[in-house]
Amino acid sequence: MDNTNYQSQTVYGKPAAGTISKTFMSNVFSWMGVALGITAVVAYLFGNNPAYMNMLNDSFTHRPTGLGYITMFAPFVLVLVMSFAWQRLSSTVLLGIFLLFSLLMGMSLSYIFLVYTSASIIGTFIATGGMFGVMALVGYTTKTDLTKIGNILMMALVGIIIASLVNMFMQSSGLSYLISFIGVIVFTGLTAYDVQKLKEIGANVEYGTDAAAKLSMIGALSLYLDFINLF
Repeated sequence: MDNTNYQSQTVYGKPAAGTISKTFMSNVFSWMGVALGITAVVAYLFGNNPAYMNMLNDSFTHRPTGLGYITMFAPFVLVLVMSFAWQRLSSTVLLGIFLLFSLLMGMSLSYIFLVYTSASIIGTFIATGGMFGVMALVGYTTKTDLTKIGNILMMALVGIIIASLVNMFMQSSGLSYLISFIGVIVFTGLTAYDVQKLKEIGANVEYGTDAAAKLSMIGALSLYLDFINLF
């Protein structure tokens, strides 16, 4: 009996590195898909229901309600919690935080339905998905080390954040367009970089552990943020 194929898939009763990496990446994209699905559904429900929107924005004062402020700031806080405290949290708690984050992001993004048409939003979502998919494939299949490019893109991201904060006071439409243009380039590149980095993590993660489950959720968060920022 030829057991060559079996040996390539297992090592001493455990899946081989390549199989573990594929399983890990499958989990990452699955959690990312779940989070994006929750965000999209919640954004649509809130954006197309005036009663729900009134829960976020007072119809008389036109200012955010208490829940509105929560949807504005809580996602940022939750990202920090997941990024810096994931090792101290169980995978169940981390998953709960991730799902809550995706729900709040949906409520926050519901405002786009007040500015753009549903057709425009769907078209942009499809275009973003295509671009994201291509760059994810590049990051997964390329043999080129993207570490140096990733470091440059991270520095550019810091610059975008600073410029965005400055433009909150300047209200410059020209600077806003420039930030958006550079942002597309940065997050397109970061998608490929993050996928390659996650592939390497998946190849070295310990199979079937709680840490592996948590790392897959952190990876999903990273790719989710890349997608949302591209969108």
